[in-house]
Amino acid sequence: MQPSRRTALAALLAGLLVLAALVLESVLSTVVFAITVAYVLYPFRETVSGYGYSGRVAAGAATAAGFLGVVALAMPLAYVLYRRRLDLLAFLGAIPERIVVDLGAFMYVLETAPLLRTAEATLRSLAISLAAAAPVIALKLVVFVILVYGLLLKPNAPRVAALRLCPGEYHDVLFALHRRTASTLRAIYVLQGATAVATFVVALVTFAALGYESPFALAVVAAVLQFVPVLGPSVVVVALAVVDLVAGNAFRAAIVLVVGLILVGFVPDAVIRPRLAGGATDLPVSVYFVGFVGGLLTLGAVGFVVGPLVVALLSETVRLLSNNGAPTQQQLPGLGADPDPTADGTPPPDTDDEAAP
Repeated sequence: MQPSRRTALAALLAGLLVLAALVLESVLSTVVFAITVAYVLYPFRETVSGYGYSGRVAAGAATAAGFLGVVALAMPLAYVLYRRRLDLLAFLGAIPERIVVDLGAFMYVLETAPLLRTAEATLRSLAISLAAAAPVIALKLVVFVILVYGLLLKPNAPRVAALRLCPGEYHDVLFALHRRTASTLRAIYVLQGATAVATFVVALVTFAALGYESPFALAVVAAVLQFVPVLGPSVVVVALAVVDLVAGNAFRAAIVLVVGLILVGFVPDAVIRPRLAGGATDLPVSVYFVGFVGGLLTLGAVGFVVGPLVVALLSETVRLLSNNGAPTQQQLPGLGADPDPTADGTPPPDTDDEAAP
């Protein structure tokens, strides 16, 4: 491809990417999340394809596996809430209008009526908001599934386009960033699962030691809510403290609030996750934690993936800049004798007969 043509196409692509980001702002986080999930599911897609199945079947199987994984993640929490719904309603109905907290020489009377009215109004507003947002959530889920399937159906298309636009002497940079992206994303998702398991173990021991009924169910809820980092498990701890306070057990309420917030809410994200990340993502613990917290606070839920990924790519770029070796021209895996990317040509034809969405 001639340099002038490459430059024009690169400028056009950059402009269209900016325009797409503006037009698709409402689903931009869904798009980013779908891209990261497709990266993680790609090895599974290749495994299915290796058994002789077509690219369409392999992409569909990988997409279905990812979808079922998300459903499997939500099912334990939904099941526990469904099984305990009557207990929850009975608890809310049994809350007295006044709660007397006896702390030895001190006695404090807590008026619950205003709090209950506020909680009722908040829950009603939340239910209305969720009902109104249900169609939007469903549409985003459809967009997510279609994007993941399309990316897995034509996995080489974005890389081929990047190689066509990039001069041959910089192909090693593209491949280095691609490898770092793939390894970091897979490590992040595996790391999130490992952190959830660690949260389950810590929560199970903590709740059992404090004498709560059904510590296993409580630990399952805390582990699932760990996918909402920091805040998620803390909700369980605060709820238990409120239950103990209503029951007149102020001592255990204070204990679970202090011990639970530290062990269940803080330790998994501040201690366990960074230590696991040091080996899994090949990043220093402090650097990973900065990326994780910064991404979470800036971008919301999707930031727990994007933050560490950006930090990892920055680290890889610094490594490339510090490498004084001569650049090595590499070839896209699986393309065989691919034409010289500096020549004017088109990507090799794909065997799949359906274009990606």
